[in-house]
Amino acid sequence: MVGALIAVFAALVIGVGAAAFAYVGVLNGKLTGDIGADLKGVLADAKAPTEPFYVLLMGVDKSQARAESAEYEGDNFRSDSMILARVDPGGKQMTLISIVRDTYVNIDGYGKNKINAAHALGGPALTVKTVSEFAGVPISHYAEIDFDGFKAAVDALGGIDVNVPMEIDDADAGGYVPAGPQTLNGDQALILCRARHAYDEIGAGDFYRAANQRMVMGAIANKLLSADVATITSTVTSLCDYIDTDMSVTDIISVASAMRGMDTASGIYSSMNPTISTYEDGVWYEYSNNEAWKAMMKRVDAGEPPTADAQDSANDGGVLDGSISGEYVAQSVLSGEGVQDLSSVMVEVRNGSGMAGVAAEASSILTNEGYNVTVVGDAESYDYTQTIVVYNPDGNATTAQAIAQSIGGAQVIANDGIYSVDGTYLVVVGSDY
Repeated sequence: MVGALIAVFAALVIGVGAAAFAYVGVLNGKLTGDIGADLKGVLADAKAPTEPFYVLLMGVDKSQARAESAEYEGDNFRSDSMILARVDPGGKQMTLISIVRDTYVNIDGYGKNKINAAHALGGPALTVKTVSEFAGVPISHYAEIDFDGFKAAVDALGGIDVNVPMEIDDADAGGYVPAGPQTLNGDQALILCRARHAYDEIGAGDFYRAANQRMVMGAIANKLLSADVATITSTVTSLCDYIDTDMSVTDIISVASAMRGMDTASGIYSSMNPTISTYEDGVWYEYSNNEAWKAMMKRVDAGEPPTADAQDSANDGGVLDGSISGEYVAQSVLSGEGVQDLSSVMVEVRNGSGMAGVAAEASSILTNEGYNVTVVGDAESYDYTQTIVVYNPDGNATTAQAIAQSIGGAQVIANDGIYSVDGTYLVVVGSDY
């Protein structure tokens, strides 16, 4: 859904011609956002039109039908997709970072939760605050779009042309879309962007869905940027009925003027926040790979590509087709052993306390130090009061001690056959962690 918002934002920012903005006053009147004091209070001061700034772009799982349904009565709705965009008008560059919806973060006033819960718990203001604190950057602007707006944008464009990689048959996402090259209408495009369970047998559905969303976003952007003025006008007008934002069309045009002439083939970067997946107590969590995330945001804030190969071409449908690549590999000196390639040290991490996210947190630490974490999940029980590091006969106590030290201390145990270890070393996170 946020793809429609990105596409229109990109079209305006890149500059589609003065004719498309002949009715700025009308469009300003159609922007539906009721920006309250709470949201204004968390947005950073807007900068000059030529200076870099961050904007949070969100797609929300809301539609008129859902809003009127008894099933969703009183809901604030969750963010279905979320992109943190850095816009650099002076440098004629945009960087788009997809935030994985299941990323486990601290939400002010509510404690640890998945990041997409922030919208349901506190609306746009809490969402902006949560993402800003998580990313470590000030957010100056906010915009969101819902299901109806997404469908309206695709339909206003006369559909989008995509090659659907595999058949989608997902009732939870809204229905069926066949595989292969085709033109999708708004309803079909929304199914493709929402489908997760169609991929249950081959991997984590959220990642396949994110890839589909990037494909659809690229298709929308390409269609819009190649459209005539009448189509652009119709699309932008339709979207203004569904967009909630603190930005006026005048604000966007000011940025567009500075961005005019941007090379879309080299000026748009994209990627996704790096996470570690864990399945605990029947629930999937994405725990932030904090070191890699900090390194990524440092690059983004400096105007560099988020990863070494994150630069994308806007002309091949890949406007948002960035990826997390490369590994943060550290070398450690283990006492008495000299320098060891930690990527060869196989570690299994299990949650033995029942506290959500602790196994992922420990695995994040070990991964960033260079260890090869092979499994993250539940232990056979949640009765562990003490965190332990178990090593098999093909391992050694020195390496186990180094692992224990990395995660803040743990009891080191030589495996006498009691523990089942898928690899050489096992970490069971206890309630003392």
